[in-house]
Amino acid sequence: MKSVNIIGAGISGLCAAIELARKNIASNLISSMPSERAQSVLAEGGINAVLDTMGEHDSLEEHFSDTMKGGVYLEDPVAVRDLVSSAPDIVHTLSSLGVPFHTQDGKIIQRNFGGQKKKRTAYAKSSTGKMIMTALIDQVRMYESEGLVRRYPHHVLSRLDVRNGALISVTVNDLWSSKSICFSGPCILCTGGLNGLFSPNTTGTVLNTGNAAAIAFSSGVIFSNLEFIQFHPTTVEISGKRMLISEAARGEGARLFTYIDGKKSYFMEEKYPELGNLMPRDVISREMALLEREKHISKFYLDTSVIKEHVWDEKLSDMRKEIISHLNLDPAKNPIPVSPGIHYFMGGLRVDNNHETNIKGLFAAGEAACKYHGANRLGGNSMLGAFYGGMVAGRNAAKQASNVKIKEGTYEDECLENSLGSDELSKILFSGLKIIRDEETMLRCLGKIDDLITSYTPDSIDRKRALLGYAFLESALSRKESRGSHYRLDYPHPHDDFRKRSCAFIEKGKVKITFEDLEVHT
Repeated sequence: MKSVNIIGAGISGLCAAIELARKNIASNLISSMPSERAQSVLAEGGINAVLDTMGEHDSLEEHFSDTMKGGVYLEDPVAVRDLVSSAPDIVHTLSSLGVPFHTQDGKIIQRNFGGQKKKRTAYAKSSTGKMIMTALIDQVRMYESEGLVRRYPHHVLSRLDVRNGALISVTVNDLWSSKSICFSGPCILCTGGLNGLFSPNTTGTVLNTGNAAAIAFSSGVIFSNLEFIQFHPTTVEISGKRMLISEAARGEGARLFTYIDGKKSYFMEEKYPELGNLMPRDVISREMALLEREKHISKFYLDTSVIKEHVWDEKLSDMRKEIISHLNLDPAKNPIPVSPGIHYFMGGLRVDNNHETNIKGLFAAGEAACKYHGANRLGGNSMLGAFYGGMVAGRNAAKQASNVKIKEGTYEDECLENSLGSDELSKILFSGLKIIRDEETMLRCLGKIDDLITSYTPDSIDRKRALLGYAFLESALSRKESRGSHYRLDYPHPHDDFRKRSCAFIEKGKVKITFEDLEVHT
């Protein structure tokens, strides 16, 4: 039977497997952890789609416009139109698979989310990702019982064999033994965001080490828009990472405030009266960073006590329990101390509208890919992009499906899953790529990473991680403007010359950055 290899078993990986199975094509579903522990399970707020169940006369055109505006017009408009047009069917499909979206009188209820004037976000309390994953896992298990999905949990990517611009095979290591497996044929990378490169400053799981992306980068894959890193404005520090206080809270009326000159200030409502606390995430995080820089304000709060008790019970009960458990405070009675934390990577493997990279036979989807979100992602578009991207990648990878050859072996090199690189790399990257950036700091950080690169053995995973880290900084240094989540003090405004996609790649062992024009379609 013809097969396709999939690495990653979150929303995009499961959707790719389902799409392939529906075409009677098998998939080898490879992941470091079971799907139940994928990053997608942590997604909270909801998924966007124009259902217009709230009587606000929402439209596909408005969803398209909000997405383009939120990403500061750095997205491919054709891809975005396809995404938003598919969204209603995706939500209805998920509902039919058993996702318990909040409903009233038989209609899916939707909530407000940042950067959007209409209630467009369908949700299942504050555990939407968990509920979607549960439904998709059940569907994949059905295909697994039919032999159309073969599971390989506790396996991680160790090698991509690329020859003459085409993928020949992928090799994965078994974390529970010293065995390796080589799979021939096409592959879809659904390995999530690059949280491990920025640990512990991200809301995402550090099980997303970034190693697969680093291996792909060193194998000749082009990456795009690495400079665009979304900071979520409402996070709190917990052990080893940051915990997200979902945008759903602000969608239900929570208000950000701080104290300026001794007086309580609802700073977002004062500066942005139309959307206030529901401005896009990059705008809110930047306002907080600027207040800290200019007014030396370091304490911000989210007033969630304004949310009514029945809303907590019906829509946000999971969030409330989590906050009580981790912070020992009841958000229904007390404001939450918050600060921005890294939440999403708009950049990733550069893919075309078929979700194929520059390497023939290698596809990418979900947060691992750079496709739909431009310079800043709207809340509610992440799970939508992961679902849709997985479908598209599966559909197109099916055309290259082959009779996969499987070869087992052993390995003696370092365990890739446990190799997160030095903490030093994370500290350098976070120092150079904060919300507010400048050339002097980035140059200093590039020098430090260059020293790291030369200190590692040529083919080590730590060197590959450092090269990818270098590409992040070099991309940000090369974009001499401010746009979306990329804000530079020395270039504080957007510039038409940089309404282009950055491309990072390795040439003769060195990181190179170029810019390419966006698609001209309207």
